[in-house]
Amino acid sequence: MALGKYSRVDGRKSSSGYCSTVTIVVFVALCLVGVWMMTSSSVVPVQTSDVSQENKNEVKTPVTESNVENKNDATNNEDSNNASEDNNTPTDEGKQKQFEDNPDTSEETAKNTEEMPDQNGNEKKDDGEEKKEDGSKDESENGEKKNGDGEPQVENRDSESGETKENTSDDSEKKSEDDSGKTDGEKGEGQIEEKVENKKDEKKDNSSEVFPSGAQSELSDESTTQGGSFSTQAKESKNENEAQKSSQSKNQNNYSWKLCNTSAGPDYIPCLDNFEAIRKLHTTKHYEHRERHCPENPPTCLVPLPEGYQRSIEWPTSREKIWYHNVPHTKLAEVKGHQNWVKVSGEYLTFPGGGTQFKHGALHYIDFIQQSVPEIAWGKRSRVVLDVGCGVASFGGFLFDRDVLTMSLAPKDEHEAQVQFALERGIPAISAVMGTKRLPYPGIVFDVVHCARCRVPWHIEGGKLLLELNRLLRPGGFFVWSATPIYQKLPEDVEIWEAMKQLTQAMCWELVSITKDRVNGVGIALYRKPMSNECYEQRPKSDPPLCQDSDDPSAAWNVPLQACMHKLPVASSERGSQWPEQWPARVEKVPYWLSSSEVGVYGKPAPEDFEADYKHWKRVVNNSYLNGLGINWSNVRNAMDMRAVYGGLAAAMRELNVWVMNIVSIDAPDTLPIIYERGLFGIYHDWCESFSTYPRSYDLLHADHLFSKIKTKCNFMALVAEVDRILRPEGKIIVRDTVEIISELENIFKSMQWDIRMTYSKDKEGLLCAQKTMWRPKDEETVTYAIA
Repeated sequence: MALGKYSRVDGRKSSSGYCSTVTIVVFVALCLVGVWMMTSSSVVPVQTSDVSQENKNEVKTPVTESNVENKNDATNNEDSNNASEDNNTPTDEGKQKQFEDNPDTSEETAKNTEEMPDQNGNEKKDDGEEKKEDGSKDESENGEKKNGDGEPQVENRDSESGETKENTSDDSEKKSEDDSGKTDGEKGEGQIEEKVENKKDEKKDNSSEVFPSGAQSELSDESTTQGGSFSTQAKESKNENEAQKSSQSKNQNNYSWKLCNTSAGPDYIPCLDNFEAIRKLHTTKHYEHRERHCPENPPTCLVPLPEGYQRSIEWPTSREKIWYHNVPHTKLAEVKGHQNWVKVSGEYLTFPGGGTQFKHGALHYIDFIQQSVPEIAWGKRSRVVLDVGCGVASFGGFLFDRDVLTMSLAPKDEHEAQVQFALERGIPAISAVMGTKRLPYPGIVFDVVHCARCRVPWHIEGGKLLLELNRLLRPGGFFVWSATPIYQKLPEDVEIWEAMKQLTQAMCWELVSITKDRVNGVGIALYRKPMSNECYEQRPKSDPPLCQDSDDPSAAWNVPLQACMHKLPVASSERGSQWPEQWPARVEKVPYWLSSSEVGVYGKPAPEDFEADYKHWKRVVNNSYLNGLGINWSNVRNAMDMRAVYGGLAAAMRELNVWVMNIVSIDAPDTLPIIYERGLFGIYHDWCESFSTYPRSYDLLHADHLFSKIKTKCNFMALVAEVDRILRPEGKIIVRDTVEIISELENIFKSMQWDIRMTYSKDKEGLLCAQKTMWRPKDEETVTYAIA
């Protein structure tokens, strides 16, 4: 009927009216088509412009196969994710509609487009970080809790209260993904240029995350470069031990622990208390019995605690007093109490700050040295000191007041527990002796070497021991010697002084000063090592001789001592030819001898590698470690980086009241000289063996991809037991490693009754923070080679 009605109406119209109607309809239709075409064509150039500008910016990244794959994946992830939800491939308009209608799709797409660092260490980021300046707005919208740097706070227990904090790491990813899900059309043409500019900024600024993508954030995997241009300590020393076979338990989830039954009891040091090996020595004339003798099968038992042990006193109070029951030894107080080494005072052991050569206090003695030779300039020119025969390390303890870092060493001998006293006081020290082997430090790294009545016979056997100090001392560095031959006239003293005078002159050491400290009643002699080889070449006879050119002065792991001197570096690009920058500038400055032609540990040119490493650890410390792990840093004094590279972690923590012992493994790239050049310190070590320190020495251990390397090399459980040995009860360990290692360690630590403070994983990498407790097993295991 309707059609009939309309037919009748149309039939009454004239032909001209009909034509007009048709014309209007056609015109309107053409207009609509034109508008549609103009709208469609206006979208395409915008997308093309964005892509072309984006690609233009990415040209700066060196193209490798992995880069191409990563870029292709990032470009295609959005299409593939949307396609998985609908069998029909959506158009651009369809994609935009999906984002608008389904925010979850946007979040999932952003997750899939997140990129890992490429082989050259260039970190790539998800689009969510492009909106970093809008973080405050996003926070109010999403209700997400972040710290000042925008880093998500990860689940952890507060160090004091034990309360659990909310894990918001996943929320932080969603926050950035909400922005990344928006298409260019949603943002408008005006924001497309902003996006491109932000991409430029991405390459300059890295993500503020608790655990950045990949193992090392902007640092690529070390294994891809195999150490770059750096040789390893094992190759330099030519004495690397054969890797021990892994002896893992068949059932990884069933761990059984026992107490170590040894003659040393709570003070057991496996490589120094191997009495079975010591009994087999042919002679102890050169203190061979005080050197390292590591057991073939390292112990996997746990060292007992002293009765009445309690948490160590905090620094700086600990410098003056410690709990008696933590180091219950009184022999030194009986023998050296009159020299103000240590005294017993109720439940404390007190340290008046004296020593054999500075009975009236270390600070006066330290300042007197600088008054004698102002050029020594504590805390500026002279930053890293080696104190030989340190006693209870009061010299190094008070040098902290002058911004000086001191490596104190003494043997585990009749001066009962002297190094243990030092560590309990919060002063860096290791148990070592100048015997038959080189000390485990690189050549020409110490600014000053100090000996105050250190009982080392420097003058005997061609001056072999003093020549070892010459190896360690920087050209232009000082040797400070305070001993009776300088100021007493007894026949033995006169004989030693004459022998030292001849030896130091033959070594071309300049006697800069001999002064008498009237307050302490002692004399001090200061020598300076030469800066050139001119004196060596002009000596009437070559005694002591120069070392062979093939003798590497930095080879230090199990290398026998030799009575020879190494030629000094003279080329301006050689390490040691110039004095480092004054402290504190040297900690951040790239060493002058690092060349761009050298490949760094992470694959970049060495100077860029150095800077990237420092930037990485500054971000990790500031954004994660200081506030994100629930650590009360007032309880942390003695720290160890068990796998240091360039010392970036220690440099990033230098503003804290913490000192860091940097460990460079003997089979890792030899970067320890770089650490010393920065005004930091460290030591070579093989983690298949026990470390030369007393039990309960450190408040914090840091292990960055160490356990995964040991897993394939030697006894994994022995390393875990060693970690338990050197970490104090209530001390913490931070482990960064693969998720498999993190999971395994979490189970192991739980079996030791440790508190798991926090775990976090991303992109197959994990982070674990655990705290040791006072728990000890009841059953004992007798360590036969450690029974005297």
